[in-house]
Amino acid sequence: MHRQPKPTYQGRPLPRPDEELTDQGLGFDLGTLLGRRQLLRAFGAGAATLGIAACSEPSPARPGTPAPNRSTGGPTVAGSAPPAEIPEETQGPFPGDGSNGPDILERSGVVRKDIRSSLGGSTLSPGVPLDLELTLTGVSGAAVYIWQCDSNGRYSMYGDGVTQETFLRGVQITDDTGRVGFTTVFPGCYPGRWPHIHFEVYPDQASITDHRTVLVTSQLAFPQEVCEKVYRLSEYGRSATHLADISLDTDMVFRDDHAARQTVTVSGDVTTGYRATLAVPVNA
Repeated sequence: MHRQPKPTYQGRPLPRPDEELTDQGLGFDLGTLLGRRQLLRAFGAGAATLGIAACSEPSPARPGTPAPNRSTGGPTVAGSAPPAEIPEETQGPFPGDGSNGPDILERSGVVRKDIRSSLGGSTLSPGVPLDLELTLTGVSGAAVYIWQCDSNGRYSMYGDGVTQETFLRGVQITDDTGRVGFTTVFPGCYPGRWPHIHFEVYPDQASITDHRTVLVTSQLAFPQEVCEKVYRLSEYGRSATHLADISLDTDMVFRDDHAARQTVTVSGDVTTGYRATLAVPVNA
């Protein structure tokens, strides 16, 4: 009798083949995570650091590594290499995409430009206005889902007192030039992390209800000088203190290359608001 091969992930048999990938057990999860270069380094720093590393998966390739030539499998000739793909990062503990509980991507109205309020119109705590524009290359008609903390470092759907809120989460579809734009607020800074915004890229709008279809998950970093100006405002609470306790050298996500390919270009001021832009090459 011919047996069906046991399902595998990254060459390893699934201990619970009838369950979702996220339900394979702690031992399987640790085996997956510890294959990551940055988490191996975190493990060497001690068990406490390893706990934080669940929010800090690194990019898969060192900056400067030659991009593969898809036609030959070898490195692309210097001078003709496409832009390096945006580094892959962890989605962190608060994605809200259905992968660990709460799921905003199943909700009506999630495709929206202005994400400052919760779905249904409830208001958000104050923050400096931020217009965010990402320009994707390598894909067309893609859906981009972003999420971030508020000025006090809380994530809607998870944070204390905001589990029923859905603010600072939303989806946009790339236009003919690969651009998406969001109206949001400048993110706060909470303990242990550099100021950032998360994002996922999906093949199209129809794909966003299944987190397993995601093409790339990454994070955007913000320049220190701009953060320091914003965090002087009272509505940003202890963000200035938290920023002083972290650096790009110590941040678990960005320390590999100091967010060289993930730091947004920022213009504007703290009074009228800011505009942030970034090119996002995606290997579809």
